[in-house]
This record gives sequence, structure tokens and C-alpha cells, in this order.
Amino acid sequence: MQLIAVVGAGFSGAVVAHELAQRGYRVEVFETRSHVAGNCHTERDPETGVMVHVYGPHIFHTSNELVWNYVRKFDEFMPFTNRVKAVSRGRVYSLPLNLLTINQFFGKTLSPREAEAFVRSLGDSSIEEPRSFEEQALKFVGPQLYEAFFRNYTLKQWGISPAELPASILKRLPIRFNYDDNYYNSRYQGMPKNGYTCIVERMLDHPNVAVHLNSVFTRSMAADYSHVFYSGPIDAWFGFNDGRLGYRTLDFEVERLEGDFQGNAVINYCDDTVAYTRISEHKHFSPWETHDRTIIYREHSRKCEAADTPYYPIRLINDKQLLGRYLERAKAESGVTFLGRLGTYRYLDMHVTIAEALDVVNGFLECEQQQRAAPCFFVDPL
Repeated sequence: MQLIAVVGAGFSGAVVAHELAQRGYRVEVFETRSHVAGNCHTERDPETGVMVHVYGPHIFHTSNELVWNYVRKFDEFMPFTNRVKAVSRGRVYSLPLNLLTINQFFGKTLSPREAEAFVRSLGDSSIEEPRSFEEQALKFVGPQLYEAFFRNYTLKQWGISPAELPASILKRLPIRFNYDDNYYNSRYQGMPKNGYTCIVERMLDHPNVAVHLNSVFTRSMAADYSHVFYSGPIDAWFGFNDGRLGYRTLDFEVERLEGDFQGNAVINYCDDTVAYTRISEHKHFSPWETHDRTIIYREHSRKCEAADTPYYPIRLINDKQLLGRYLERAKAESGVTFLGRLGTYRYLDMHVTIAEALDVVNGFLECEQQQRAAPCFFVDPL
């Protein structure tokens, strides 16, 4: 029986470990933290009884039916619709920008067709090919909506002027001309009844899987295993020899209160006079539960230092060039597959992480059947 090492006990590692264990492989999972589930980790707050998203909000959404059916094998998913609000200039609005937001902001009662024409008239038609986040927003929504909802929030989130961020961050027209305030367009959306950590624990609960918490896996240990699936930081695998890839990290101000603090799961704060980007009230992520007390997270974004938890890859030009150098080194490796958010240096939603992990397993098994070495990557992270 082959012995496989899986580095990282988030969704990437848990899916790979579960699938290979089901097929008879022995798997050892190494996790540097004291718990599984990575940044999706959830736990009951002992003071309030609320299920807390310890590293910030995670809402499961997907249009991939295979992934939706897969994840529901490990827990019941409860109905949940993510309806984000935003505070700008002392007023509360609905996100994403929609017909209600437009009519509220401009004090109008426009129909969908009228609103579309109105917003088009606000956009900067002189910008033909937007080169930056700022130009992308100005082209499609104009200066008023950009200043109110995008500029300062983006600056707080990324620590970089929107004029320096690539237009690709704002991939599509960030506005709806109806009253739909569901933050996602996905076909399926919900919350696991018992939390994300419960799902990962159930994935790893297999006689062929051994989990090592508070454990660092080093490159030198790879020789003891027939294959390594590595979902840690790709630059860490090479000892940061070419430098560190850039990430943003988050700090949370945690407060416990009586009753209901804000009446909604997530409210963004778009003004630069407010230091934090958003407030999450965690009991609203489990609306099927009842709690007399509440717990809130005020979220602050900053540059990720060596000892911090990495959240969002920055992926500016210098980072992508550095990533390219690490990719060339990775391709020369044998017996290791890089995957996941950190292993491929990409921002990945949970459903994409799961889908890619399943693809990685299928690709590995196909290589095994054909008796050839598995490639180090199954996706192109550039």
C-alpha cells in the first residue's frame, strides 16, 4: 500500500486525502495549525454559543452540481442567502449595486431600463480599454458610484490605490438593474449546519488517514512518501529562496454583546474615515439558530508579514514574475503536486478548491494507471 503525504488540512488537502484513502492509499496529513479546515475553520464561541467563522466569513456557493452534491455528503446544508449591506456617507445601501441602490443613492424611482441608461450616461466613455481597477469602475459606473462604494473600500482592502490595481480585479460590470440583492449569482448556496470544520473532520475520518496537527512538513521529508500533495505556500516549499510572494492578511476586533448588533451577517464600510472594511455578525450566518447574545468581527486588512496568516494573494506584476520563477523550480520537482490557494498562489472560492482537488486526484490516478509520473500542476496558476 502506497504512503501519501498531504500537506495542509484545508479543503484541498482534505478532499485529496479522503479520495485517496477511499481508494486504498495510506495518507498522512500534516497541518501546521492546531485544527483542520484552514481559513474555513469554524467553532462554537463558548461565551455566546454562536458558530464562529474564525478567519472571517465563508459562504458556500457554486453552480457546479457535482461539487454541491459532493460537499453535502459530509453535512446537511441549510438555506442561506448572502445579502450584503454597505455604509457610505452615513447611509445604508444594498450590495451588489442594484436598482434599489441606484434609486436610493440618487433619490430617483428609475425603472430597470431607465436605470441602465442613466448609469451608462455616468460612465466615462473616453476610457476604451481600462488598464486599472479605477478605470474599469469609472468606465462602467462613473465617478459618483466609484467614489462612494469602490475607491476607499478597495484602498483599505488592498493597501494600494485602485489606480495601481489591474482592471481584472473588477472582472465584470458591478451592477444589477433589478432588485436582486443576492450577493452571488450561483445556482446553489448554503451553510453547513454543523460548520465547515465538521465537514473536513468527516472527510479525514478514515482508517487510512492519519492527521498530524501542529506539524511542519519540510521538503526533505518528501523522500519518505511515494507522492506529496502540497497545499502550503509554494514559496515556503523552496525556503523563500527567491523571495516571499505578497499577500494581504486580516486582523479582527472581536466584541461580544447582548441581542442583535446590526441585523445582518455582513456590512461593508466604504468610507476612509472608518478604519475597518466590514463588520461580520456571526449568528446571522446560522439563521436557523437562536442566540440571546451575539459576537461581531471588525475586519482590518494589512500587508501580510512572515508570521501572519496569508489570506489574499496580491498578484501584482512583481508577484507574478516571482511566481513564474517558483513555477520553473516546481516543474523540476518529482513526486510532488502543488494545489490549492497557497500552493498555486491564487484566490480560490471553496467550490473551486474542491473541484480542483477532485481533478487533481483523478489526474494522479490516471497517471498511476499509466505508470507515469504525475505532473506538478494540474492548473496553470499564471
